[in-house]
Amino acid sequence: MACEGTLLGMGNPLLDISAVVDDGFLTKYDIKLNNAILAEDKHLPMYDEMAGKYTVDFIAGGATQNSIRVAQWMLQKPGSTSYIGCIGKDKFGEEMKKNAKEAGVNVHYYEDEAAPTGTCAVCVVGGERSLVANLSAANCYKADHLKKPENWALVEKAKYYYIAGFFLTVSPESILLVAEHAAAKNKIFSTNLSAPFICEFFKDVQEKVLAYADFVFGNETEARTFSKVHGWETENVEEIAIRISQWPKASGAHKRITVITQGADPVVVAEDGKVKLFPVTLLPKEKLVDTNGAGDAFVGGFLSQLVQEKPIADCVKAGTYAANVIIQRSGCTYPEKPEFN
Repeated sequence: MACEGTLLGMGNPLLDISAVVDDGFLTKYDIKLNNAILAEDKHLPMYDEMAGKYTVDFIAGGATQNSIRVAQWMLQKPGSTSYIGCIGKDKFGEEMKKNAKEAGVNVHYYEDEAAPTGTCAVCVVGGERSLVANLSAANCYKADHLKKPENWALVEKAKYYYIAGFFLTVSPESILLVAEHAAAKNKIFSTNLSAPFICEFFKDVQEKVLAYADFVFGNETEARTFSKVHGWETENVEEIAIRISQWPKASGAHKRITVITQGADPVVVAEDGKVKLFPVTLLPKEKLVDTNGAGDAFVGGFLSQLVQEKPIADCVKAGTYAANVIIQRSGCTYPEKPEFN
């Protein structure tokens, strides 16, 4: 059974503003489906427009926080997970705290006095989603907060860590502090490729963090972008997964395992120079509500079994179960109890 505080996540807490929009809205703001980008000036009016024009759901989000919430839900033992990130002192921040508390996650937010809580527009068309994140306060996280005794205590208590690649844009210093601690104490550190733009524009710092990763998650688009950026000249996801798993490691205690999801196609798991494929449960198209949070939910489900030292096959099964639940609902939300065994 997972003990208290066993899994710690750190990332960009964002309040998801989720709505089913139309193609005209995507065109107006130059948004492509199945993508994740950071908001530019041209995107800023879209948040108010969404809230005024469409039916909107507000959900505590941000990639890592989603994964931690799902892991917590799967574990069903309050306080098994902790989470660190930066919010603003405002109504969205209060909403986030309330949401996290209800989810049973032990959150230690750094509250920024000046910046508003970060938001993420989740634009859904035909069940497919596109994300436009306005980091605001999430962008203000400082390693000084992590170093405070009450926060560092969460790092010391945890045995497993998950920090998605999006946090590379905010505080690489914080990520490396946790990664180095994990390596020194023989704990498990995991990360995520997260988005094509992370692989392209944050290549150097991503490589530094990758050296410490025992588990690397991603989807097929991110894997192919990673391959292209590193001049590997292959689009073969299985081959890319193997090469990522063989990336040099800063600490030799654990081998690296790469886990790449491919939507409805099998999950690719690479370890020891070999690949295993795990089929996913296919969902009839009419049951698909929205794919937002599917990848995050997969990671959360996977980690919920990993922290209980279950075999990789069970971890993948839990990941696909969680993703399947999430895509049948609006946003990264779930029923009261999982039906996973």
